[in-house]
Amino acid sequence: MDWHRRYLQQAQWTRDLRAYLFKQAGLNDTSHVHRTAPLVLEAGCGTGALLSELPDHIPLHGLDLDAAALAQCRLHAPTAALVQGDALQLPYPNEIFDIVYCHFLLLWVDDPLQALREMKRVTKPGSHILAFAEPDYNARIDEPRELVPLGRWQTESLKRQGADPGLGAQLADLFFRAGIQIIETGTIQSADPDPSPDEWEIEWAVIEADLAGFVPRADLHKMKQLDQQARMRGERVLHVPTYFAWGRV
Repeated sequence: MDWHRRYLQQAQWTRDLRAYLFKQAGLNDTSHVHRTAPLVLEAGCGTGALLSELPDHIPLHGLDLDAAALAQCRLHAPTAALVQGDALQLPYPNEIFDIVYCHFLLLWVDDPLQALREMKRVTKPGSHILAFAEPDYNARIDEPRELVPLGRWQTESLKRQGADPGLGAQLADLFFRAGIQIIETGTIQSADPDPSPDEWEIEWAVIEADLAGFVPRADLHKMKQLDQQARMRGERVLHVPTYFAWGRV
């Protein structure tokens, strides 16, 4: 499984939202010639799919638990200062970053409230915390009905991997409990309802990796055929509400 391709695909889903929120947070503010570039941290930077899209002149920092992912991130975001570490105990001093953000992270951590409290701790007063994408698989919609079991399998697989598949619906409350002032929150636009063949294959590579050993291969093959046939008929619906939150410390 090429996880960097997957992270690039997920980055496409939030690109417009990130452009809007980064602008609101002053990431590209050049209104003052002598303004110091904001110090930015991505918690859970993975292979660098998001960091690689940010301007080189901005001091970028990335943190991830996975050493292999960080090795890829060094290739894709060579100007970023990268650290292997835990989002539950960020290895940074208090109040040093202007923007701290995460992307499909909080559902994977053992204590998302503690992760947000840590993000708040390292953020300067008056500065910004952004959670770009946290899904709620408990509200997933699959059509036609023959594909409903696929959604249940994926939700159960996330639980078995240690994730909280319903985290998205809790995001605003978690920001509030962490003491982060919410400026804006809501759901992001769904992924492309008519993905390209390449995007569809990436999606299925993830499904097959997640469900290997959990769902019989024959059942997975049947679901893949049903999915493809439904898309060809224009009847496929797959919607996972995915939430974002923009807050200020």
